[in-house]
Amino acid sequence: MTARGVGWVGWGGALGATSRRGADITLWRTTNRPDPAGSVPAVSRDTVSPSDRTRAGALCERIEGVFDQRVVGQAQLRTSLVVALMCGGHVLLESVPGLAKTTAAQTLAHAVSGSFHRIQCTPDLMPSDIVGTQVFNYGTSQFTTQLGPVHANVVLLDEINRSSAKTQSAMLEAMQERQTTIAGEVHPVPSPFMVLATQNPIEEEGTHVLPEAQMDRFLLKEVLDYPDADEEVEILERISDGRMTRPLRTDALPLDEVAWLQRTVDRVYVDRSIRRYVVDVVATTRGRGPVQVPGLERLVRMGASPRGSISLMRVAQAVALRAGRGHVVPEDVHALRNAVLRHRIVRTFDAIADDVSTESIITSVFDAVPVP
Repeated sequence: MTARGVGWVGWGGALGATSRRGADITLWRTTNRPDPAGSVPAVSRDTVSPSDRTRAGALCERIEGVFDQRVVGQAQLRTSLVVALMCGGHVLLESVPGLAKTTAAQTLAHAVSGSFHRIQCTPDLMPSDIVGTQVFNYGTSQFTTQLGPVHANVVLLDEINRSSAKTQSAMLEAMQERQTTIAGEVHPVPSPFMVLATQNPIEEEGTHVLPEAQMDRFLLKEVLDYPDADEEVEILERISDGRMTRPLRTDALPLDEVAWLQRTVDRVYVDRSIRRYVVDVVATTRGRGPVQVPGLERLVRMGASPRGSISLMRVAQAVALRAGRGHVVPEDVHALRNAVLRHRIVRTFDAIADDVSTESIITSVFDAVPVP
């Protein structure tokens, strides 16, 4: 199955490649496809029953069916959103305006019967505008807590890099701790909770670069591209015949089904050899792996943290479950490797000056580490 039919992950070429956008790859997705030879553990230790795997696949199909009604193309975006939802993680989206980011976020919230809030980040946005504040009630002479828009199942932070560092730190607590603090009182956010943050790679004036600590909180970072000509024609046709404004024809998933899906991802078996493979890959980005990539130290200032290992393994579990398996194979680790690692590897000035993409560095690391 080609990347066009399901999703794509941009892979760069060799380490010295200058292209920032690699070719599409194949993403294992079908439930009827046999596992690659030699990639299944010698003894199957699936802890997810066949009925649960079938149920999980059906739930994913229902979510993706809702996307088909609203979003044209952007298969990689849909794949990443579904996987992040299964993992209970957050997604950073980098693209120019007009590539269906808001539509995709609204559609995802509808597909899981969740609430949706969109926050337009500006330089004057205050933390209280996001998390909430206390309002004085003159009738009762008491303060009442008014929760902010971050208290929703799906939150879209539009142009997050335009907000101040103080406001970004308030979001950090909500994303990591799944709670907010208002006047010393802790308020949990709804469950499931998912933040989709966007940033424009072109505009730099009036923006604040996200610190590595906050970037690392995002499970995935997707870089979106323009639709092809056929997809753009399809968009125009849907707008002309009114399909984009019609009510969605679907029975949305109850929120407890999403919670079950997330718990099931935890039960997907990961063999020790796969765990070691994940650790070796991430350690190699730091220059401390079992193999050395020539010239890597000149291109990478900081490699991925242990949170990168955790994210890579958890995403692989979700990819495996989505494909109908109860165990992880190396191809599951490869499937969304760029989205997991591209924002966790900090390039040197030499790499930026030579136009060496992070994706090409990731490809070289995976090529160097032996596959179990």
